[in-house]
Amino acid sequence: MATITAESLLSLEEYAVRRPELRRAAIEKKNRRKVFLGDNIMLQFEDEETIRYQIQEMLRVEKTFEQEGIREELEAYNPLVPDGHNWKATMMIEFTDVEERQKKLVELKGIERKIYMQVGEFERVYAIADEDMPRENAEKTSAVHFMRFELSAAMIAALKAGDPIAAGVDHPAYRLHIDEINP
Repeated sequence: MATITAESLLSLEEYAVRRPELRRAAIEKKNRRKVFLGDNIMLQFEDEETIRYQIQEMLRVEKTFEQEGIREELEAYNPLVPDGHNWKATMMIEFTDVEERQKKLVELKGIERKIYMQVGEFERVYAIADEDMPRENAEKTSAVHFMRFELSAAMIAALKAGDPIAAGVDHPAYRLHIDEINP
């Protein structure tokens, strides 16, 4: 697993100078790594670069330069970096109308465990969601979830050989299957 270290981060001053180019590159990359599951669910697949950008942005916004603060950000964000045997994604449930969103979050309770990826003809791989902390309560789900999709060695080999990736949602209130997504 690629671990981001304090030594590998730019100082606040260096980041301020390079931020325009890094921000542009990060936005372009993030846009290429989005998967829309219908109109209301988006998966943002992460990698070391996208997480590094998020860490640098948090340090900039919070004006964090002390080692303890940097360590805390690294502890929070490093688990979001895939390790070569999985995919990691942030899932966002998006409804623009506040009242509709509140209603849908109740209806979609548990959806974070019903998101799947499927490599070729292999079994579906359902997301392992919110390992850091529960994001749903007794009444509703959250609009944001952090997900991990574990891949077997055979799935990884099939991906390298060009097998397609399907994706979907298997929740009673939101069913969807996409035959092939572009990674």
